[in-house]
Amino acid sequence: MGLLLLGSSCSFALGKEIKKEVIPGTKPLTLEGDLAERMLEGAHRFLDRKLTETLVRRSNHWEKGLSSPKNKEAFLDDNRLELARILGITEKRVPFEAPSLTATTSRTAKVATGSGYEIFAVRWPVLKGVFGEGLLLRPTGRKPVANVIAIPDADQCPEDFAGLTTKIAPSGQFARRLVESGCQVVVPALVGRNVRVQSERRKGIKISDREFLHRSAFLMGRTLQGFEIQKVLALVDWFEREKENRIGLIGWGEGGMLALQAGVLDTRVDAVCVSGQFGPREGMWREPLERNLFGFLNHFGDAELANLLVDRALVVEAAKGPEVVINSTGAAPGRLITPTLADVRDEFSRAKTLGSSTKSDFSLFTSGDNGKGSPGESQALLKFLQSLSPDGRLPKREKTQKTASALPDSKAREERAFRGIASYVQELVEKSHLVRTSGFQPNLSSLVAYANSTVSHRRRFEEEVIGRFEEDLLPLSPRSRKIYDEAKWTGHEVVLDTYPELFAYGVLLVPKNVQPGERRPVVVCQHGLEGRPKDVIEGDHRAYHDFAAKLCEKGYVVFAPQNPYLMGDKFRSLQRKANPMGKTLFSLIVAQHRQIVRWLGELPFADPKRIAFYGLSYGGKTAMRVPALVDGYCLSICSADFNDWIRKTGSTRPGDDRYSYPFTSEYEIFEFNLGHTFNYAEMAALIAPRPFMVERGHFDGVAPDEWVAAEHSKIRRLYTRLKIPDRTEIEWFLGPHTINGQGTFRFLDKWLGWPPKGK
Repeated sequence: MGLLLLGSSCSFALGKEIKKEVIPGTKPLTLEGDLAERMLEGAHRFLDRKLTETLVRRSNHWEKGLSSPKNKEAFLDDNRLELARILGITEKRVPFEAPSLTATTSRTAKVATGSGYEIFAVRWPVLKGVFGEGLLLRPTGRKPVANVIAIPDADQCPEDFAGLTTKIAPSGQFARRLVESGCQVVVPALVGRNVRVQSERRKGIKISDREFLHRSAFLMGRTLQGFEIQKVLALVDWFEREKENRIGLIGWGEGGMLALQAGVLDTRVDAVCVSGQFGPREGMWREPLERNLFGFLNHFGDAELANLLVDRALVVEAAKGPEVVINSTGAAPGRLITPTLADVRDEFSRAKTLGSSTKSDFSLFTSGDNGKGSPGESQALLKFLQSLSPDGRLPKREKTQKTASALPDSKAREERAFRGIASYVQELVEKSHLVRTSGFQPNLSSLVAYANSTVSHRRRFEEEVIGRFEEDLLPLSPRSRKIYDEAKWTGHEVVLDTYPELFAYGVLLVPKNVQPGERRPVVVCQHGLEGRPKDVIEGDHRAYHDFAAKLCEKGYVVFAPQNPYLMGDKFRSLQRKANPMGKTLFSLIVAQHRQIVRWLGELPFADPKRIAFYGLSYGGKTAMRVPALVDGYCLSICSADFNDWIRKTGSTRPGDDRYSYPFTSEYEIFEFNLGHTFNYAEMAALIAPRPFMVERGHFDGVAPDEWVAAEHSKIRRLYTRLKIPDRTEIEWFLGPHTINGQGTFRFLDKWLGWPPKGK
C-alpha cells in the first residue's frame, strides 16, 4: 500500500524476523528494554522536578504577595481561605456554651487531681454527629493565666499528654507542665493509627483507622486533618467567648502539624508551638496517606504557614518526632521520620526570609545536640508559655498527679471519634447527588448551546479534579519500529514525546488494504490495570479477547496506548506525588492522550475527525475522563467499569464493602472532592453530545447491575432531552469483566461510518 518506509537492518519480535520499517513521518525507534517501565521512570522524574519547582514558585508568589503593605492583608486572608478549602474545613461548627463533663456509673468526671489543679473528662460538639472528647486540666484556687489546647500525636492519648500514664517522659507531658504553670488546658483525643481489618469480607486488607477515614473523606473534599482541626477550633470558640486570656496551641508530631494549621486558620490564636514536626513538606507524598492534601504544595510549606501567623508567636522545637512505618497489607505505604536539624533550620530560615511582618515572633529551639532530643527538653515550652503570659514560669517536671477515679476508656473514646467522622462522611456521600445537580445545569435548548454551556464545567473538571500541568507539550518527535506482520495488518511500537522526561508509548495497527490517499477511522483500544498493549492485541486474554486486532481486521486503524497504571506501588506513588500539587495520575494520562490524538490525526491514512476511544476496566476509567477533556475523540466506549462511581469509591455502608474501594488496596483511586462535582453521569455529560456507550456484563464484580443502570439512566435522560437518544447505548450481556465486542462493534461501525456505504 506504499505506507511504510524500509530500513536496512532487522530485529526479532514475537518469534519472527521482521525488517525494521518505520511509519511515514517517524524516525526509527531505538529505545530498548521495557518501554512501559521506562515510561514510568520518566513520569517519576517529571513529577520529582515539578515537586522541586513548587518551592521556588510559591516562595516567589509569597514574597510578591507580602511585599505590598496595601494588599498584604487581603493576600493573607485569601491564603487562609485556600488552606481551609484544601483541608476541607467548610462547614460551620455547632455552637455550644461549654464542654460537658463526662462521667459513667463507674467513673466520675473528675479523673485526677494535682498540685493546684484538677483534671476532668470532657466532651464538646463540633459538627452534626461529630464530637470532640478529651481532658480538661484546670487550675484550682486561681484564675488561669492562659488558655491552651495541647494536641498529642495520633499514637498518644490525652492521659499520656497529661502525665496520667508513664508512656511519655516528664519533659514531653506538655499539658501537665502547662497546667502546673497556671494555664487552663484541654487535650483533645485524635483518631489513632490503629491497624485493623475494616471489612470481614476482605480480611486480607488491613488499614489504619486514620487512612480508612481519609479515603472516603478525600473523595468528598474533606480530610481527617480538617475534622480534627475543627475539634480544636471548636475549643477556640469556647475560649474566645470567655475573653479573659490569651489562647495558645501546642502539639507534638501529628499534634504539632494540626496546631500549626489550626493556628494559622484562626487569628484568635495568639501563639503556636510545634515540636518534632517542622520542616520541608515536598516529601509529604511519602507520609501516611491521611496526610495527603490536594494542591497543598502549590501554596504552602511550613514556612508559608508560619507567615500566616501575622503578629503572633510561633515557637518551633527541633526534637525527636514520631517514627512510624506503614506497611500493612492493602494500606498505602508511608513513613514518618524526625526532620533533620538542617532541614528544620532551613525551613525556619525560609519562614523568616518571607517576612510577613516584622512584629511576628518566631523562635527556634533545639532539643539535644542534633535536634533529636526528647520533646520539651529545650526552652521552647517556656518561650511558648511566656508568649501567652509574660511572667509565666515552669515548675519542676517531676510532679505527679493523684488519680481520683478510673481513667476514661481511651479505646472506646477513640472508637466514638472514628464512628462519628465515618458517619458524617457517609451522609455527605449519600447527599452528594444534590450538590452535583445544583452545580451542573447546562443549557439544553440546542446542541450548540449545550456545548457552549459545558465549557466551564470541562475547565472545572480539569483544573479542580484532574489537574493540568502548566507546561507546554513538546513537539511529537515520533519514533517507530515494526513488531507485527500479520496476514491482514502490521503493527508498530510508537513513542511520542510529551514532557521533557515523559513520553507516550503504544502500538499502532494498520490494515494492509489501506489504499493510497484513503483515510480510515481510528479506534484507540485501552487496556486495564497492570495491562500492556500486547494484551489487547494477542493471546486471547480473558478480559480483552484480542479486540484491538479484531477491530483492525475489520478495517480500522487501531492504536493501543500504554497507560501508566502498572507495576503496583510504582504507579500508585505517581498519584501520591501528583496530589500535593493539585494533580493526579490522569494529569499525565490526559497529556499523553493529547499527544496521541494529535499524532494520529496527522497520519496520512487516518481520519482526524473519526478517532474513537474504547477502554476496559482502568481503561474504562480512562474512557470517562480522557474523552471528556480531549476534543479529538469523537466518541467513547466505557467497558467493565461504568457504575455509580461515587458510591463505589466512597461508600462504607454495610454490604457495599463487596464493591467499594475504601476497603481495597487501590489507595490511589480517590480523587479530591469528586463526590461533590462529577459522578460518571456528569463525566459522560462532558463527552456529550458525542456518542457514548457502556458495555456491561451481568456477572462483572465491579458493581451490581442496579448501580450501573441507575447511573446510565441519567445519561439516557440527558441525551433524550438533547433530542439525540440514539447517541447513547448500554449493552448488557451474560458475561464477566470482559470485552464482549458485539454491540460495541456495531456502535463503532454506526458512528464511525465503517465500512463505507456500498462496501
